[in-house]
Amino acid sequence: MNHNATLSAPPRRARRIVLPGLAVLGMAGVLFVLRRPLMMSAPRCMAGRWHGCFDTFNGVVLMTLVTLPLAALVAWAPAHRRRAAGVPWAWRTSLAEVGMVHGTVPFVWLTMMPGEGAGTAPARVSLVPFRDLVTMGTLGIAGNLLVFASLGFFAPVRFAALASVPRILALGAGCSALVETLQYVLRLDRVSSVDDVLVNTAGALLAGLASRPWWRTPAPAPSDRPSRTLTPTG
Repeated sequence: MNHNATLSAPPRRARRIVLPGLAVLGMAGVLFVLRRPLMMSAPRCMAGRWHGCFDTFNGVVLMTLVTLPLAALVAWAPAHRRRAAGVPWAWRTSLAEVGMVHGTVPFVWLTMMPGEGAGTAPARVSLVPFRDLVTMGTLGIAGNLLVFASLGFFAPVRFAALASVPRILALGAGCSALVETLQYVLRLDRVSSVDDVLVNTAGALLAGLASRPWWRTPAPAPSDRPSRTLTPTG
């Protein structure tokens, strides 16, 4: 058994190196493709202007990327404290906590951004599944997939109770339904669509499946029943 364990250690170590490397390469590729739209918002964001930066998709994404080093620093502080206290999975837990917030809040901010007729336009609801997917377009679908992707990726890593496919689905669907309900109640001049809930939930699920190697499942509870021992007969 020890021999098998030593044989499985190198592939496991290689997986830990390859997966973060692929994530970095993927992020670099996305930044290369989006460099021009993001740079269009850079002057207004660097000047601290609200209009053209914090009320646009490009500006919010740019500020999310710019503040990544700050988020890493915020994650370092609790990770250092947990390691000093001997808490297992210190870095993983701290990164998951910061990642959930840093990757989710900006996209929820965008979905809650009021339209031109906020407060005056009547609330609109679309309850027919798959009807709005045609009008979303590729960019709209991609944006909806990212709304709760960070939550779906990091939540099961941080909370072992969420480390299952049905619970990630419930988490994504519940959060998305809450956002759509708030859009309707606050009359933000947005369409509260069931398709948004479906796409947001799919994004959370896909991201959760991507982080499955880092899930921590709870240990099975010991049974209270006494174990039956077989006694030889005859």
